Formats: sequence, structure tokens, C-alpha cells
Amino acid sequence: METKHTKINDDQCEVFCYDEEIVNRLSRKIENEKFTSTADIFKALSDETRLKIAYILTQETELCVCDVANIIGTTNATASHHLRHLRNMHIAKSRKQGKLVFYSLDDPHVTSMIVTAMVHGQEV
Repeated sequence: METKHTKINDDQCEVFCYDEEIVNRLSRKIENEKFTSTADIFKALSDETRLKIAYILTQETELCVCDVANIIGTTNATASHHLRHLRNMHIAKSRKQGKLVFYSLDDPHVTSMIVTAMVHGQEV
């Protein structure tokens, strides 16, 4: 005779119940929030190269494309591609000075988020 062992699922409640007040309150709250732009920030930073770039931009006021390329060990074209993506996602901003293009982070909230994520990543 074969015995089947069922594994208890430790990531689910064993019974279905919920706190109606909390569910109603938070359901209303998320209905009024816009998550797309925040999700887009996380998508942009989910690429390791873009995260490296964003992180080094937290370390200096601004960096030119050539500096970024040398720091992360890529070509100027690759660094520029990723920087442009970060700019299009409103994570970074750029300014041109003569023949150089300088990038910096666009917002202190983004800087804080990147630093916090890096600290958390070191703790995991």
C-alpha cells in the first residue's frame, strides 16, 4: 500500500477569514492610488546595470557618460543607452556642457529609495 504524504502549506492561511474593516479601508485606498509610475521605477531599476548606474549617481552630484562607462566597465554607447532609459523613466536627468553630457538623479526620493534598497540588499 502506498501512503501519500501531503505537505502543509506554510505560506497560506489554513482557514479563510478576513478583517472586513481593514479590507474595506485598504481596498478603497488602493483604488485611489496610481501604481504604474512607481512600478515603472522598479522595473527600470530591476536591470542590474541600470541599478549600478543609479547607485553610482547617489555617490556624486553628477557624472558624465564617459565616467559612468568607465566605472561600470562598458562602452559609452551602452552607458548612454542605460542613462537615457533612466532619464526617460524620470529617475535621472541630464545636462549638456559643450561636448559632454552629465547625468544626476532626478529626485531626492529616488536617491533615498536606491540607498535604502542597497542597504537592505546588503542585509539579506
